[in-house]
Amino acid sequence: MKTVLLTLALAAGVAFPLAASAQQQMLADRSELRFVSRQMGVPVEGRFQRFAAQVKFDPARLDESRISFTVDTGSARINRDADAELPKPIWFNVAQFPQATFESSRIRRLEGNRFEVAGRLSIKGVSSDVVVPVTLAQSGSTTTASGSFPIRRLSFRIGEKEWADTSMVADEVQVRFQIALTGVPAL
Repeated sequence: MKTVLLTLALAAGVAFPLAASAQQQMLADRSELRFVSRQMGVPVEGRFQRFAAQVKFDPARLDESRISFTVDTGSARINRDADAELPKPIWFNVAQFPQATFESSRIRRLEGNRFEVAGRLSIKGVSSDVVVPVTLAQSGSTTTASGSFPIRRLSFRIGEKEWADTSMVADEVQVRFQIALTGVPAL
């Protein structure tokens, strides 16, 4: 129940104190989380309508920085037909696994405004280590984190049984994000 309340509060833009020295807030109306798969060789783009981020990020104190991400898997949207199928057990199994999560374990600066965030991604009861490249851009009081990374849908049991055929739906899915935040120290 606490996770659900936290997710709802974060999606509504409520800031939570993460440490005395750092507090960031996600701007939901300026953030997006998309995914691109290939169906019979044709790119198909979708998006998640509801997600939340809890961020404690200071570029001068990366060893103390943390990022947590929660995605409402039932909010996935592609088109009318796919939207009706995605919540089913064969795809996201939303009834049993209503959320996907990411928890960072390490953040390191690559160069300038480019970072690498390593962590654990959990979807549909399966967890895997991932490394996410992130580029930060600051404009006024807003910092935008953007990037993309691939996942293998079959590793997370997304599209089981007849949908495990990768000639129909490719195994690789590209995840793309743009997250707007306030309260991030200057880079």
